[in-house]
Amino acid sequence: MTLIKSISGIRGTIGGAAGEGLTPLDIVKFTSAYGTWAVNKTGLKKIVIGRDARISGAMVSSLVTGTLQGLGIDVVDLGLSTTPTVEIAVPLEQAAGGIILTASHNPKQWNALKLLNAAGEFISDADGKEVLDIAERSDFTYADVNDLGQVRYDDTYLQKHIDHVLALPLVDKAAIAKADFKVVIDCVNSTGGIFVPALLSALGVKTVHQLYCEPDGKFPHNPEPLPENLTALSKEVVSKNANLGIAVDPDVDRLCFVCEDGNMFGEEYTLVAVADYVMKHTPGNTVSNLSSTRALRDVTERAGAQYNAAAVGEVNVVNKMKETNAIIGGEGNGGVIYPESHYGRDALVGIALFLTHLAKYGKPVSMLKNSYPNYFISKNKITLTPEMDIDSLLKQVEEKYKKQPYSTIDGLKIEFDKEWVHLRRSNTEPIIRIYSEGNSETVANNLANKIISDIKEILQLA
Repeated sequence: MTLIKSISGIRGTIGGAAGEGLTPLDIVKFTSAYGTWAVNKTGLKKIVIGRDARISGAMVSSLVTGTLQGLGIDVVDLGLSTTPTVEIAVPLEQAAGGIILTASHNPKQWNALKLLNAAGEFISDADGKEVLDIAERSDFTYADVNDLGQVRYDDTYLQKHIDHVLALPLVDKAAIAKADFKVVIDCVNSTGGIFVPALLSALGVKTVHQLYCEPDGKFPHNPEPLPENLTALSKEVVSKNANLGIAVDPDVDRLCFVCEDGNMFGEEYTLVAVADYVMKHTPGNTVSNLSSTRALRDVTERAGAQYNAAAVGEVNVVNKMKETNAIIGGEGNGGVIYPESHYGRDALVGIALFLTHLAKYGKPVSMLKNSYPNYFISKNKITLTPEMDIDSLLKQVEEKYKKQPYSTIDGLKIEFDKEWVHLRRSNTEPIIRIYSEGNSETVANNLANKIISDIKEILQLA
């Protein structure tokens, strides 16, 4: 069993002993800490919650709702929802914050409490540490019977979210409807199965073939939207003679596409394509994390704008976007953050912008993909002994490549012209994750192998 306590939330596997998995006791403890923090921070006694469709969702939701009521906090329960929908709802409800009950792309045995502030954004590092401290000290007091919180169930935010997307100036419903796209969708039997068809209908897409859209939480494949998990979608796109395929993760904040020929558009290129469209109409800067493809930087500089890299993690990307006045940003895992909408990864916003872009482009999806710089990312890792001083090891690699452009804001990233390698230590295991990118799989793998060889040489000299 696993329980991971981080600044942005509490994630774990369901079951096991308290403190070792995401058990009812752990859910109550951390919900109590978060509710206490949110009220102390804002003076407001209202929290918005929503969940994806995973099997444990109803159980976790009941515990979270009861705990917040026990603290004297009113609950607005959106029921089966998405992460971006809850993010939008929090400020509209003038709430102290929000809790999204989802383990995102993790398999069905996982669930999590994702924690939002009053702006509907993920809580900061400092706030997250404060929540964990409150939990550690059990520094919370429950309300007496006359002051228990009330619950309001609200199913209107599906339509509110769709209306919000359609109101964005760069979303062109008429162009999308005129293009008469034929689309296949894979929503991994979670809440995307409710929200994505509704959005496509509102955008005027008449032909939608649905794969795995029953929100029962019985994931038909690994829910992370990676090529190896989307073979059924790829085949269906070809067999239905569709224009494209669309896949989302269980909480609908990650998005990727399949080309009309069944090949992957690539989740790294979701943000690249959407940013390309946005910059064509709204000049401005972009941001992605250090492990995302260089293609975004190339497209940004080609548009005469500035690209900036952030440490890995949505909250870090958002902070860098605000700092640099970025008009679009996100992560290479298919996460699109469009501030004109809100500061959170939103697959529904991404779908609407991408389809508008494709409709105006007027050519197949595969040709749109080929219009962008072609890069390949290789993902590797090297396992070390628990007593190894990983920070010292990274410092030695940094010294070896000090003449190259490099960044240490999140591990160590070294650039070699248009190729790069990014080394990040794991927070839970004695592992260094090694991401590398080049203009081909061979180049990317060779770069990773060179760095791995360097690390082994340093270890032998130690």
